[in-house]
Amino acid sequence: MPESHFPALMFAAGFGTRMKALTADKPKPMIHVAGKPLIDHTLALAQDAGCSPIAANLHYKADMLVKHLEPTGVKTIIEHPEILETGGGLRNALPVLGTVPVVTMNTDAIWSGSNPVTLLKEAWNPDIMDGLLVCVPVGQAVGYTGSGDFILTENGSIERGDGNVYGGIQIIKTEFLQQIEETSFSLNQLWNVMLEEERLFGLRYPGQWCDVGHPAGIKMAEDMLGAGRV
Repeated sequence: MPESHFPALMFAAGFGTRMKALTADKPKPMIHVAGKPLIDHTLALAQDAGCSPIAANLHYKADMLVKHLEPTGVKTIIEHPEILETGGGLRNALPVLGTVPVVTMNTDAIWSGSNPVTLLKEAWNPDIMDGLLVCVPVGQAVGYTGSGDFILTENGSIERGDGNVYGGIQIIKTEFLQQIEETSFSLNQLWNVMLEEERLFGLRYPGQWCDVGHPAGIKMAEDMLGAGRV
């Protein structure tokens, strides 16, 4: 039986260097796509899926995001003095999120189709899973030119390899975070442990996805949404 509520953490601390001049005066999550900031697209998915509480970790130009998110009820966590990466950022947010499995969300992607967070909630099985990642077949990843990050096996578990790109949204258990000594580290360290224990799973996304981590991704995402595949 899937849990009815999950806390969510939106990753919004990065410098957005691939956006070049676009992030000189604003953090990447505040870049507009289809009329609203990237972070608002991400927040809408979390809200629609009933996530609570919803938090965002901040670092680069944090004040702008604090002001923008204040009316939404999102809890903001500023990483200072150093940025903590995804793993360190999630561990730092646990006093707000609690000890239950957490939805983590990158804020530089646009989705066209079913709400990926809702799909994760419906598929989550904590008895066999420590992590469940939304994986997008490379043919449905708009503008993506790589070969993918993961192979999905017949039983839904995943292996590193070609075919599916990680879409930046997952449900993940957090107790393993306390075993890592570094202050700043990637969630890849947790994934490696889960892969060894065959407890990392993937959900194949049925719609389209666009990475907006670079300037060209803005128009690609708007074209994708404008094609009516929402």
